[in-house]
Amino acid sequence: MTVPAGYARHLLSQARAQGLDVTGLLQQVGLDAEEIEQDGALSAVKFGALYQQFMQSAQDEFFGMLSSGKVPNGTFRLMCHCIIHCRSLERAIWRCGDFLDICRGTLAKPVLVRKGRYAKLSLSPVDHVDLESFNGLLQEQPAEKVRTSLSMWHHFISWLIGNRLELKAAYFMFDRPEVVDHYRTLFQSEVKFSQHENAIIFPQRFLDYPVVQTEETLRGFLKTAPYQLIVMVDDDQSLKAQVVAMIGKDFSRELPGSEEVAKAVNMSVSTLRRRLLEEGTSYQKIKDDCRKAAAMNYMNSPQLAINDVAALMGFDEPSAFFRSFKKWTGMTPGEYRKSDAFRGLYQK
Repeated sequence: MTVPAGYARHLLSQARAQGLDVTGLLQQVGLDAEEIEQDGALSAVKFGALYQQFMQSAQDEFFGMLSSGKVPNGTFRLMCHCIIHCRSLERAIWRCGDFLDICRGTLAKPVLVRKGRYAKLSLSPVDHVDLESFNGLLQEQPAEKVRTSLSMWHHFISWLIGNRLELKAAYFMFDRPEVVDHYRTLFQSEVKFSQHENAIIFPQRFLDYPVVQTEETLRGFLKTAPYQLIVMVDDDQSLKAQVVAMIGKDFSRELPGSEEVAKAVNMSVSTLRRRLLEEGTSYQKIKDDCRKAAAMNYMNSPQLAINDVAALMGFDEPSAFFRSFKKWTGMTPGEYRKSDAFRGLYQK
């Protein structure tokens, strides 16, 4: 999984503005300036680790996102604990807004509006910031901060319900940038600029979805945050890519069956099977490949214990994860963590 190198360049510019030791931070996660200056993609695991280092050094948990000051580290963790037992996504989003209203340094909160078959989540001012001041502060913010904030809310919601939140559109207040392909790829929807608010539009049925995460899955999520909130989606229109998007990145839940996937793409199961075969794959192979990729991403995060990885992957017993990992890689998780391949990720 990757993110555009431009994400890291934006973080670096913010870090320099705060007088942080950029070179030292890059070295801690095995990155160098040359990798970031290239117009390519970076490992999402490394970028997540870099983001964590920046937040720790800056003592600002909303580093790189919309805020009116430093947001104390631990704020996001407490917000998650406040919403993890909500019965529906709608209630969880409203509670997030209530929580952010009383947090020091926050500027924006999510606000929901239901209209017809669709719902809208807007980035709106917290209670202690009036709308005029809010819009003025937004004009001073880089477009990347707005994009990152809206994208992170999208990914966070998707994680809460264990499904990718399908978007109809994404709206931005700033003018259309020179390159918009990245926006379409990131949000997988229509994108509009010069709008009166920053918002995402999606079918309102998602608001009634239950929050499927638990305190146990939350622990692993927080250890890797913001990895699952920033990971990039592929710009791929194939049926395989659609299936991968439906499977998502939350493997602590039961994955959809082929019947459910076929219905979502308006096909019969036999047609789905035939179309995937034409692309040289199958639903089972896609699931296996997604599981392996997720396991490797988690194993490449040194802050996660192997038992944490097993839980994030949905294994009730670590021993079952050990067997699966060895089948995928030829090594046990412990052997992999001691291998040159793992050590090389964080060494230059």
